[in-house]
This record gives sequence, C-alpha cells and structure tokens, in this order.
Amino acid sequence: MKTALVAWVIGAHALLGYTTVGGWPYDEVNEVSFAPGVELVLAALIGPSGLFVIGGFFFLAGLFTPPSLRRKGLSRFTADRLLRLGLPWAASALLVWPLTMWLAYRVAGHDESVWWVVTHRYPLLDAGSLWFAFVLLIFSLVYAVWRTLSPPDEDAPPPGMGLLMVMALGIAVTSFLVRLVFPAKSGQIFDLHLWQWPQCVFMFVLGLICARHGWAREVPEKIRRSSTTIAVITVCLVPILGIAVGITDLAADIGPFLGGWTWQAAATAIVEGILVVTGSIWLLGLAQRHLTQNGRLAKACSRAAFPAFVIQGPVLILLALALRQLDAPAEVKAPLVAGLALVSSFWLGWRLVSRTRPEPAKAPRHAR
Repeated sequence: MKTALVAWVIGAHALLGYTTVGGWPYDEVNEVSFAPGVELVLAALIGPSGLFVIGGFFFLAGLFTPPSLRRKGLSRFTADRLLRLGLPWAASALLVWPLTMWLAYRVAGHDESVWWVVTHRYPLLDAGSLWFAFVLLIFSLVYAVWRTLSPPDEDAPPPGMGLLMVMALGIAVTSFLVRLVFPAKSGQIFDLHLWQWPQCVFMFVLGLICARHGWAREVPEKIRRSSTTIAVITVCLVPILGIAVGITDLAADIGPFLGGWTWQAAATAIVEGILVVTGSIWLLGLAQRHLTQNGRLAKACSRAAFPAFVIQGPVLILLALALRQLDAPAEVKAPLVAGLALVSSFWLGWRLVSRTRPEPAKAPRHAR
C-alpha cells in the first residue's frame, strides 16, 4: 500500500503542475496548462482519491508506529524519527527546496535570488511535499511521550464499523470548522497544511488503535468488505455529483468548496470524512490481498518508497524544466513527466537504501 500511495502522489503532483487550479509548485512557472475540459476530466478521475491519500499515509504510520516504539524504546525511537523525518524536512526547507524553486524561477525568466525564495516565497519555509514528514514527526513524538507515560489498555475492544463511522464524522465536522479559518489549499508557515490536520490526526489515531488488533497483517473481512463497498460507491458518486451541481470550470468554480459557511464546503468535508476512513481501509485490504511483496521488484519498490517520496519534489521540478522547451501541450508533457518521475524517484530511492539493512516489516498482533 505504501508503494502505491507514493506512486500516486508522484503522478498526481506531475499532473497538478500543469493545471490552472494548482496544487503543486510548478504551476507557478508552468509554460503550458491543461485545457479546461481536460482538467475537469482529470479532476473527476483522480480527484476523489486525492481526498484520502494523505489520510492513508497517516493511517499507515499509525499502524506501524506502536511496534516501532515498543521495539526501540523512547530514546532510540525519538532519535530515529528525528533522523528519518526531521532531517529530510530541515534539509528540504532550508536548502534543497529553495534551490529547486530558485532554479525554476530562473528558467522561467524571473530574476530572484535564493535568499528571496527562502524569505519571501509563500508560504514561509516551504519544504515541498515534506510538510508531511514534519507533521508526522510531531504526531510521532507526541504519541511516544504519551504512550511512555500512559500504558495502553490491553482489554480495549477491537475496532468495528461503529468506530469507523465516528472517525468519519469527526473528520467531517472538524475539517469544516478548521477550514473556516484555514481554507483548503491555503498556506501557513512551514506549509503545515493545517486544513488537512483533522484527517491526519484522526487517521493516525485510528492506525494506533488498529495496530493493537493485527490490522497491519489483515483487516477483518467484514470491515474490509463494508469499507470497500462504501468507498467505491462514494468515489463513483463524487464526479457525478460535481457535474450535477454545475461544475464546468474547475479553477472558476472550486472556491466555495475550499472552506467557509457554504453547503459546498460542508459537503466536501462529509465526503472527505467518509472517503478517508473507508478508502484507506479499502486500499489496505486490497494491498494485503493482492499486492504482496513476494518478488524482488516489489520488495525493492517497497524499500525505495519513502526515499522516493522524499526526493520526488526536486525530481519532478527538474524533469519539468528539462522538458520546458519541448513544443508539446500539457496533455503530452504532464504524463511524460509523471512516467519519468516515477521511474527516476524509485530508482534513486533504491540506490539510496540498497546498502542498508531493512527493518522488520511485520507488526506483532498486540503491539502497543
């Protein structure tokens, strides 16, 4: 599942760089963009899944954090998270991402300095896609301290559909409220994506709960089937409902859906709550049943997934800049950048980890 999510993020970022609605920094300097009709079709095809991918990452992180803390202890766990999450984030925010965006601006004809990019580009101290690592670092350290001070309740009942619906409702309500202040796609210092924190927090906590009941190995069949049904129906309904409410130009019509006292913002939060919970469990169950890591390529991609995620930002920008002089529309360039970025990011990621020893992948059933 981790490999599939990382691949989805890389591909989606490549496409978003050529949109008018935005969502990836190359849209600040792109030389071509999708036609409105094409952009609308892309939104219908990949937009619903975009509502739960980040939550899916935090769900996975929650699943595997307890066994890691139990295995390493607080001190080693903290040092490991600072190294794996904090160091890449700091390097990206202070050096790699400013240099990458400076190069993008220069190639696009903007005469800006690296220092200007660091101090004046919005949001301040943007780390590209590695905002995820910084937020996960915060969550992980808070959990580690809390769990060290408060041992888990070993008699807690296993999670069921009732808990999942409570989580979905919690995400919907808190997302709507948070976006009254921080609308979707807004930026904050460190590019914290505060408008996504409700799903991040709830899904990380859900992962922690499910970790103690063996979900890292196998999602209960009844819950997997129910979640799959709900997620698939919702994914299919979202584009139909979008057309029904009159969305014809994504860039022009998206505003009310991003936040505020509007029915569109409320509907978005409700759909997001349903999808992020059921969609994450659907993908996890799908991966457990059909995406087992038996082959060498699958194992290599799994190990390379996190470093591929870390380096994807510069890889995507550099590839887009390299193809800038290609006389072709966005409908050609974007898929080309996506394909090249997927191969390059995972290959470079594999090169980075190929000489290290992989950590044990299995989580004990009753891990804390």
